Amino acid sequence: MVKSNTMNGEAAKSLENRLVGIRRELHQEPELSNEEFETTRKIKRWLQEADIEVLDLPDLKTGVIAQIGTGKEPIMALRADIDALPIEEEADVPFRSKFAGKMHACGHDFHTTVALGAAYLLKEKEHELQGTVRIVFQPAEETGHGARDVMNSGGLEGVSVIFGLHNAPELEVGELGSCEGAITAGVDRFEILIRGIGAHAATPEKGTDAIVAASQIVMALQTISSRRVSALDAVVVSVTRISGGNTWNVLPGTVELEGTVRTLDVEVQQRIPETIRQIIEGIGASAGVSAELKWYPGPLATINDAYWARFALDTAKESGFITKVVGPSMGGEDFSYYLQQIPGAFVNVGSGSPYALHHPKFEPDEAALLPAAKFYERLAVRCLNELNAR
Repeated sequence: MVKSNTMNGEAAKSLENRLVGIRRELHQEPELSNEEFETTRKIKRWLQEADIEVLDLPDLKTGVIAQIGTGKEPIMALRADIDALPIEEEADVPFRSKFAGKMHACGHDFHTTVALGAAYLLKEKEHELQGTVRIVFQPAEETGHGARDVMNSGGLEGVSVIFGLHNAPELEVGELGSCEGAITAGVDRFEILIRGIGAHAATPEKGTDAIVAASQIVMALQTISSRRVSALDAVVVSVTRISGGNTWNVLPGTVELEGTVRTLDVEVQQRIPETIRQIIEGIGASAGVSAELKWYPGPLATINDAYWARFALDTAKESGFITKVVGPSMGGEDFSYYLQQIPGAFVNVGSGSPYALHHPKFEPDEAALLPAAKFYERLAVRCLNELNAR
């Protein structure tokens, strides 16, 4: 039985300083989804400097998978995402983003650093590990497609259990939350194109008003959650963009709507496109316009395996965290693709930021880095021991 990593004060402080330095370097040079070439090079360099094996995966254009242990089964995996967001940073920190319009506003620099810290800790006891740990530095989480790229690369072949984490600004440093079942929502995107007949604003009867029809559609879509789906099934329908017209006295011929639907139940998720189509076509017919739906399916809900969710919470408690059972979030996470094929769980680690994820002033508390890395290391060790005991 391998015991959890115990570090003296000097070693712990040294590792903490190293992790803070890594996180700040990543934060200063954020890269968007599928553009994480320099981030990938840095991660590989940091791993290789610690003599940690990096898997050769030609199909994975960005991102890294490292391997520590025997190279044999049982195999478990830890995942971190590495991409940034197209947001102009407003955080008042000396290591703010150097790249205009790009920012680690979701804390993926935090996640990458935690996974690197866990890799360093696991490497120190590699000869004791009873199996193999793969550490996944995943690209393109923000687009919802990076997890599928990792799966297609072959880098998770043989993996029996996988865990992922996300920093949670609403939780304090030292808190960790998870739950059995759905922890994040399924995420889909839609576009609606409404075609009417343009006219002078003074004589709307000579055209068919796409703006009025679009307004009715926006309001009607809100009845999906209140009237078309059971109150026991969580559904969010948000129209996030309206585009139409270019001057004050002309009714435009077309209006575009864009938005997202969030669901926790796969069956409900599959019904929503047809429901939206019925609504927009009905309103379109009554208003004398056409309404076309374009549907872009995204990740399904992230469904934690009950056993491994409890296992992760127990491990967090052993690691000194205050653990909480958190309700599902309507935010999305492409970690769901892994859990559709591999048992595992996703957890939220407190980062104590006064600003929410995706906010231009978001800044996680760096005091959470080392405890999260130790938790990830302990989780890997306990998981291998559990798999060997079966």
